[in-house]
Amino acid sequence: MKKLFLLLLLMVSGGLTFKAQAQVSVNINIGAQPAWGPVGYDYVDYYYLPDIESYYYVPKKQFIYMGAGGWVFTTSLPPRYSGYDLYNGYKVVINSRQPYRYFETHKVKYAKFKGKHGQSAIGKSKGHKYSPAKGNGNFYKEKPSKAQHFNKGNGKGHGNGKGKH
Repeated sequence: MKKLFLLLLLMVSGGLTFKAQAQVSVNINIGAQPAWGPVGYDYVDYYYLPDIESYYYVPKKQFIYMGAGGWVFTTSLPPRYSGYDLYNGYKVVINSRQPYRYFETHKVKYAKFKGKHGQSAIGKSKGHKYSPAKGNGNFYKEKPSKAQHFNKGNGKGHGNGKGKH
């Protein structure tokens, strides 16, 4: 009787564990956007980069650009775009599947954004809403002015070498 009870208890607990594993998860990619992405979006599938007529797929962290044999999917831009500044270039958010299939439409529709600047980037944002995405800790940092470096600590033991020895 005791063995039957233990067997029944084991089967019931196994069934409860199985139900717990059947939970549905919802994927919201706050924090997964790159530091150079524009602020104001909780969810992004793709960015279209009009200056270089390319796309960036946020979930896989892939650039998509036209190569000699068609669309190229890679984690970095090709050498021909090495001088392109992702922080200052304009980004158009596109939340649809495979937007590169509509490249000709996007090229015309978003041509007005070529050469435009002034979009706030997540990495330059002061808001707490955005945090560095995993593997994306290199946030944009303004260069400090000389005034910010001059006599920091005022000789009161705050690291300028002016404390008592």
